[in-house]
Amino acid sequence: MMKKKWIYSLSLVSLLQLSAAAQTSWPSVQKEMKPWTRWWWPGSAVDQKNISLELQRLQQVGFGGVEVTPIYGAKGFESRYVSFLSPSWLSLLRYTSQQADRLGMEVDLNLGTGWPFGGPQVSQHYAATKLLLEEWNLKHGETLALPLKSQDPKQTYTQALALRGYNSKGEQINLDHLLKKEQGSWTAPANLKVYAMLSGRTGQKVKRAAPGGEGFTLDHLGTASVQSYFKHFQQAFGTEATGVRAFFNDSYEVYGADWTDAFLADFERIKGYKLEDHLYAFSGKSDDKDAEARLKSDYREVVSEILEQHFLRPFTQFAHQMGSLSKNQAHGSPGNLLDLYGSTDIAECETFGSSAFDIPHLRRDSADVRNVDPDPMMFKFASSASHTQGKKLTSSETFTWLTEHFRTSLSQAKPEVEQLFLSGVNHVFYHGTTYSPEDVPFPGWLFYASVNFTHHNPFWSNLLGLNQYITRVQSILQSTQADNELLIYWPIYDIWHDQDKAFKQLSVHHVDHWLWPTAFYKQSMNLQRRGYGVDFISDQQLSRTTFDQGHLRTHAEAKPYQAIFIPETQYFSEETLAQLLSLAEQGATLLFQAVPQQVPGYHDVEKRQQKLQALWQKIGFDANEPNQYSRYGKGKVYLTQDIVSALETEKLFGEELSRTGLKFHRRIADGAHYYYLVNHQAKAVDTWVKLQAEGSSISLMDPQSGELKQLPIQEGRIRVQLEPGYAWILKVDQSTPALPAFRYLENEKVLPVFNQPWKLSFVKGGPKLPTGKTLKKLQYWTDFKESSYQNFSGTAAYETTFQLKKEQQKNYRLNLDGLGESAQIFVNGQDAGYIWAQPYQLDIAAYLKDGKNSIRIEVSNLMANRIRYMDQQKITWRNYHEINFVNINYEPFDAGKWAVMESGLQGPIQLISY
Repeated sequence: MMKKKWIYSLSLVSLLQLSAAAQTSWPSVQKEMKPWTRWWWPGSAVDQKNISLELQRLQQVGFGGVEVTPIYGAKGFESRYVSFLSPSWLSLLRYTSQQADRLGMEVDLNLGTGWPFGGPQVSQHYAATKLLLEEWNLKHGETLALPLKSQDPKQTYTQALALRGYNSKGEQINLDHLLKKEQGSWTAPANLKVYAMLSGRTGQKVKRAAPGGEGFTLDHLGTASVQSYFKHFQQAFGTEATGVRAFFNDSYEVYGADWTDAFLADFERIKGYKLEDHLYAFSGKSDDKDAEARLKSDYREVVSEILEQHFLRPFTQFAHQMGSLSKNQAHGSPGNLLDLYGSTDIAECETFGSSAFDIPHLRRDSADVRNVDPDPMMFKFASSASHTQGKKLTSSETFTWLTEHFRTSLSQAKPEVEQLFLSGVNHVFYHGTTYSPEDVPFPGWLFYASVNFTHHNPFWSNLLGLNQYITRVQSILQSTQADNELLIYWPIYDIWHDQDKAFKQLSVHHVDHWLWPTAFYKQSMNLQRRGYGVDFISDQQLSRTTFDQGHLRTHAEAKPYQAIFIPETQYFSEETLAQLLSLAEQGATLLFQAVPQQVPGYHDVEKRQQKLQALWQKIGFDANEPNQYSRYGKGKVYLTQDIVSALETEKLFGEELSRTGLKFHRRIADGAHYYYLVNHQAKAVDTWVKLQAEGSSISLMDPQSGELKQLPIQEGRIRVQLEPGYAWILKVDQSTPALPAFRYLENEKVLPVFNQPWKLSFVKGGPKLPTGKTLKKLQYWTDFKESSYQNFSGTAAYETTFQLKKEQQKNYRLNLDGLGESAQIFVNGQDAGYIWAQPYQLDIAAYLKDGKNSIRIEVSNLMANRIRYMDQQKITWRNYHEINFVNINYEPFDAGKWAVMESGLQGPIQLISY
């Protein structure tokens, strides 16, 4: 097997030698530091000419790579379809990798088409599997036909696994010997309830499959099924390098696949007893609800373990054998998300829907909002798995269903992606870009669930502004390590321990059920609000944690932690408690919110419960004292509801920054600390704060503009001045960089310079270019009622001249209001930059001159008005196989009834000196 020369370790020790900390400068930009985009290939109807053209367009606006996912195709183009994994398809993939490399980009690949993994090579034998629990009420003398078959007529492929009878006293009769009989019947010796375990199939097919990728969904829990799947790709790819940086697995949407044929053997091996011997309680038919919950907890734990061991770790092994990395979205999985995220090279989370921010004038139309808001706490499951395992990258599928189609602005994208950065995510993938050949007219081929990051979208003209911002932020986040001091234990057994349906998927859409009500979530939110940096940790990850030189070490490449917090939990592993106390004995600090009550699971409960209680009693706490701590070996153990006070007793203080309302994420590299700050509030922040990190120098790295400035320090404090919607990066170290001093906004004065008429002209777009106008005052072009203005999507220029008496000691800022939706600014013929997100302002002092000045503001709107026109005119543009095209609520899409979106520049526009 050929190995790619550039495959690299994810170790942070060798990462660029952490060169970003050596001096105050932006790190040298690597491909991963730029945003990437998921690149759908409809019908895989791609060709070399258009592949090269689209990659070039993506590179020009600042993308670092693409993630190829073949999907269903557009109708009428079937002759262009290329069958997945055919020699022609593989040739096109390698051409894509070659062209990406030529452009300084890279390629990731979905290891399948659509989602989830599956395809024509997956036989029924290896298809997604479900447990069938079936019941017969037999009276004395009635018979049961053999061989045993499912009573569900839809189940055509089943395997009987266990058979038990129960008499009126609830006594169990083992009838497994009947499963070997291939014909005949069995006669009930008494009135019996007979229960059977059968292995069946879900029948799920690959969703949104591309030509050549149609077929059954894979059994992700089986060893043979998974190995067969990977072997199929190894044979298809052969020994020639694919050029794929990472293979990708989408969110776990393998619905109802709660079983694998060998599950009972796996269960006995892992838990030490036979699940089938407790079929009555496991099925929920008995009155012993405690036993039912304990059995289901064990079942869920086994599902989690075999999903990791049978699927995700072999997936990573396969990727490495192919000279690539593995990338996985664990959310939605029926398992411990922290362990599953940590089982591949790159953990990937997902944003779905839009969030509510207090940033003034940030549009959030009710018609564009799904009933699911992204929860930043969900992102931390992925980033925590990366941080605690010392991995460089945490990625995200970003902007899924951010708003209704064609109505998403760059200004709405910025705070959403900032929530990811604040949660430790540092490798953003847009959702996304649809391949579309040149001969397909506006709006091109589109995917039904994405923000359309395509050259047909008018904001493409200004997308470089967003992409440069993301690149600068990610350059810091990828060149450093997260500097979180506190580990928070995730009590997974409390989630697993109930009598609900046995198969429990932990999805982003149901956090109100499995996450929000928990003490873990509430305390994690509280600690973050109080200024603490936190990462989550699982039982498995704790079992590998050590204490060394005064710190907790979760991995050799991970930054050490200062303490472990265990939120209130009902069910707690005695093995985990033993490990925690061992860490405390060596010197670690543990903080329990409450006394763990019970061991989880079914086997040897009494014996294990005694061990749990004996371990707890070793601490020596007074049973009647609510707040207390005890020395334990060289360490300490706290028991208190007031976690913050306990942390402060240990000299662990939250960042004062949190009191300002600013959100922050702290990083560290080579002795320098970095603070990423964002103001998502309604008001500006202008105050003096003291940072936890100490240094003789604090530099401001402005990710919006790229400027580097020096901040003054007074008595250990700095002045933070942030407008709503703005972000800073602060670098704290002992160096003395030669940077110009930052000029705070003081003595602001609006200069009455814009008093000349404005010339409005239309640059590019459609369905046709409207006629230009001279305006006495600024106004949206959609204020004009003629259809050409109402229907236009594209770019128009607003131009005027003004007189200025320029003062060298002052700075000058351009402020826009009523911008629909983004703009590129030219002052005296020079490109001054982009205005694309709140606050709509730009420093332009470097481009101004004393006397007469000219300004040209090229404003781009969105696709919405042109799509509205096309739907009103019944112009066919959505014509796809399978789902075709739906709106944000998965209903048939029709923009014809939309109101016209305000487009252009209404103003006022101000030039402010300070």
